[in-house]
Amino acid sequence: MTDHWARWALAEAEDGGAYIAPLGPDGLLAGPVRHEPDPVTAVRSRPRVARWVWRATAATYPRLIAAGVRVERCYDIDVAENLLLGHEGRHGEPRSAAAALARLRGAPVPPDPPQRAAEPGAQAPLFEPRPVHVPLTDLVEVYADQQRRHDATAHPGRMRLLTAAESAGMLVAAEMNHAGLPWSPDVHRRVLHELLGERYAGGGEPRRLAELADEVSQAFGRRVRPDLPADVVKAFAQAGIKVRSTRRWELESVDHPAVRPLLEYKKLYRIWVAHGWSWLQDWVREGRFRPEFLAGGTVTGRWVTNGGGALQIPKVIRRACVAAPGWRLVVADADQMEPRVLAAISRDPGLMEVASRATDLYQEVSDRAFAGDRAQAKLAVLGAVYGQTSGDGLKNLAALRRRFPRAVAYVDDAARAGEEGRLVRTWLGRTSPPAAGAAAEAAAEEAGIPQDEPARASVGADSGTDQDWTPGYASTDSRARGRFARNFVVQGSAADWALLLLAALRRTLADMAAELVFFQHDEVIVHCPEEEAQAVVAAIREAADLAGHLTFGRTPVRFPFTTAVVECYADAK
Repeated sequence: MTDHWARWALAEAEDGGAYIAPLGPDGLLAGPVRHEPDPVTAVRSRPRVARWVWRATAATYPRLIAAGVRVERCYDIDVAENLLLGHEGRHGEPRSAAAALARLRGAPVPPDPPQRAAEPGAQAPLFEPRPVHVPLTDLVEVYADQQRRHDATAHPGRMRLLTAAESAGMLVAAEMNHAGLPWSPDVHRRVLHELLGERYAGGGEPRRLAELADEVSQAFGRRVRPDLPADVVKAFAQAGIKVRSTRRWELESVDHPAVRPLLEYKKLYRIWVAHGWSWLQDWVREGRFRPEFLAGGTVTGRWVTNGGGALQIPKVIRRACVAAPGWRLVVADADQMEPRVLAAISRDPGLMEVASRATDLYQEVSDRAFAGDRAQAKLAVLGAVYGQTSGDGLKNLAALRRRFPRAVAYVDDAARAGEEGRLVRTWLGRTSPPAAGAAAEAAAEEAGIPQDEPARASVGADSGTDQDWTPGYASTDSRARGRFARNFVVQGSAADWALLLLAALRRTLADMAAELVFFQHDEVIVHCPEEEAQAVVAAIREAADLAGHLTFGRTPVRFPFTTAVVECYADAK
């Protein structure tokens, strides 16, 4: 270790102060412990390039950001414990530093603090506001033990990189929470009026929804509540039409005059409930939409938001996401990320060659294996990832296996491990629970891939909280576990790559006025002065290349982005 990235431990004290001390290469104390009046003073007293080892970024960093202090690098004890527990097959055990210390000493393990619901308009840590104080010497003891546990993994270098990347993601999330996404309340209100009409006193449905509800009732010949699925299903049954749900894909196949106004009602109702006037009042202030981004919020490593539904903003509502005067939004989408990641982790020569040069990877795959049928090629690749392996999916998978055998074998092996209840890992070492099974069906449904079985897991958002692709239960269905496992190794590795992309991009933007304001899965938004826009575009491209090399090693696989420089988010797609 060099002095350039000297490590310093920081532990907050009961009196509001902070204890700090330097750490040696072994993770143990390498100098005296100092007391500072507060964490801000403590961090400011050390060089900017110090790597801070602390309990939880979400608990400490927001206070530093508010004081204008930027941390270059950190090691998050709670994050590391969560990743290490997963790698050891101990998912679900308490992940806090206090719990890790208790396990280390053979003492009773305290539960983690309960996750709180986000409070509209407030910026607060993820857990209950009362901090958990772990003395600095105890924190260092946990840190040193975690270093030993990293060394005990199958690929210590990769696991250390994953922990560093997840810790960096926590820094990015805290900074994004502080910055907020540029938002125009006036534009938002105008859009709502155009879509929904006038608001009625008392908080009832706006005019357009009331009109559509009347049209639905008229079509059925009796009063029907279109916001109540059971009432709609019953009304169709009385009309001699059997439907199992009111999902769009099922209703579109029904020939009945109620379908058109019902689908329109459902679309507008979602906007009214999820992003209507109440949402605007709760989540937008000072010209910024302020959700709470949570890095690594799912078992695959994908991010979620605690409140605000930031990862599910309809395109029409994105019209309200407008850059400041003289500034621009650089909106970047990773192109066909899943098959590129599959190429990198499987080391399939043919797929790596395609991913090294193809702008449209699915078209290239179709030319090689599907006689130019791009739609079939896309279904085959996504079916291999998400587990559509019967009917046409089985035929597509066979064609894919002939041309890209190592790629298909990679996800097949993961599926077999999942079916047998064994652990599966991403390229860097993020580990799936051995009995997780619900997420793959939801992911496949989102991708438009039919499932082998009619039943679909209910995975989604509730109360404005994005729970994207998170397993909702420990499945006893081996096929469901297999589908999730094959999805996990690809989506989880993609999430690992995305973390390193964010870390590299954050480092480049540190010397610019530009600010990272949004991230979801494969999309990044940077808010920047107009004159910095092209430099940001280049920074995103360079960060993607660097992240690919850091995550997967020196492969020929490229990770290109489609990038748009716009004043309004809705204009990017």
